[in-house]
Amino acid sequence: MAHLYIAATQKSSGKTTLSIGLARELGRRGLTPRPFKKGPDYIDPLWLAQATGRTCFNLDFHTMARDEIRALFARQLGAGLGLIEGNVGLFDDVDIAGSTSNAELAKLLGAPVVLVIDCHGMARGIAPLLLGYQAFDRDLRIAGVVLNKVGSARHAATLRRAVEHFTDLPVLGVVRRAEEIQIAERHLGLIPVNEAGQAEAQIEAIRAFVADQVDVERILAVAATAERPAPVPGSALPEPTYPGLRIGIARDEVFGFYYPDDLLAFTAAGAELIDFSPLHDAVLPEVDALFIGGGFPECRMADLEANRAMRAAVADFAAAGRPVYAECGGLMYLSRHLHWGEQRNAMCGVLSADVAMHTRPQGLGYVRLSETDAFPWPSIAAAAGEVRAHEFHHSAIVDPAPDWRYAYAVQRGTGIDGRHDGIVQQRVLACYSHLRGVGGSDWPRRFLAYVAASRR
Repeated sequence: MAHLYIAATQKSSGKTTLSIGLARELGRRGLTPRPFKKGPDYIDPLWLAQATGRTCFNLDFHTMARDEIRALFARQLGAGLGLIEGNVGLFDDVDIAGSTSNAELAKLLGAPVVLVIDCHGMARGIAPLLLGYQAFDRDLRIAGVVLNKVGSARHAATLRRAVEHFTDLPVLGVVRRAEEIQIAERHLGLIPVNEAGQAEAQIEAIRAFVADQVDVERILAVAATAERPAPVPGSALPEPTYPGLRIGIARDEVFGFYYPDDLLAFTAAGAELIDFSPLHDAVLPEVDALFIGGGFPECRMADLEANRAMRAAVADFAAAGRPVYAECGGLMYLSRHLHWGEQRNAMCGVLSADVAMHTRPQGLGYVRLSETDAFPWPSIAAAAGEVRAHEFHHSAIVDPAPDWRYAYAVQRGTGIDGRHDGIVQQRVLACYSHLRGVGGSDWPRRFLAYVAASRR
């Protein structure tokens, strides 16, 4: 049950590229790496899942209790080799005590930390940096460093000499600066793997690059020193209660932002997930409800408009009073039109408003919501008093209708208008916030209960 934590001193240090390459190389060696990602991000987990052929699970202090994180980690790690990729910097946190930092998660999981350093423009100064990181939290075990974005052999020698002379940290890799292995980015981060046509070739190039410059055997030895995850009582999945329900889930090059543990919760409850493509399919499958998650409809808005048959099918499905749940990109797809600069394309027209793209984020970060009386799904257990979720969108609704009913009052975040989120219309719930069925939320079962009642 070996595992390790890939962290960095700051964001954009190259830890995602290193994690992808290392994950693929471990699989090539016949191991079974299980990837995990700290925080709510969807895109990095898609790349890590592609690199390993195994689902990547999110570990997030905002939405999950500590025992819930430990339970998910232990259950999904199994007998595999755990590779946890951090987010932002090792000690970065909005909490001055660092209670939700990468360092805190590494300690919670007993994971040794491999620290990735962006060495561009750095020389002897790497030593006091590392000494400070070691001294800052004596309970955290930094097991080694990878020197990344190194400019030359001379630069590498200078860095290595400083690290080895002034610290006791082993250098586990020296990776040269190389633009050719960088994954392309755009307004919301990396391009998702589900729309990167050359993803496999790029992952393989990253693997070869990393394997040639990182001491994989020493990293495996570091992972073997991890603490064994302790079992968490009461972490078993509940029994199926909604067998026979069929949920259509939008998955293609546009839509792909789903938390895998939420999807497991659907199937554990007895529901069947049926994929459909708003981009390519002409008809909807025979399903009881639709789940249209996040993605980048703005990048294929003309193609989505061109698929008139699917837009009409989704509109008819909603008009017939059948349940639809849409998040962020799904909300955009349900609007009348999507605007981006001078471009304007028709969407499904389920919601009586247009959506426009902006150059700056319109909603970014964690959100806290409280349910209103208009929230449509039933409670099936003691629900959490506060719904914790996240949002990340450059789009905003143009002139929200004054008579719209909303499922949520926004306590923190932006949502639709800074005060509300979750448009409720017939049996449609469309919001900018991304839910996750953890921390007492259990939204998948509540949605299934609603679907079952609607079908009756």
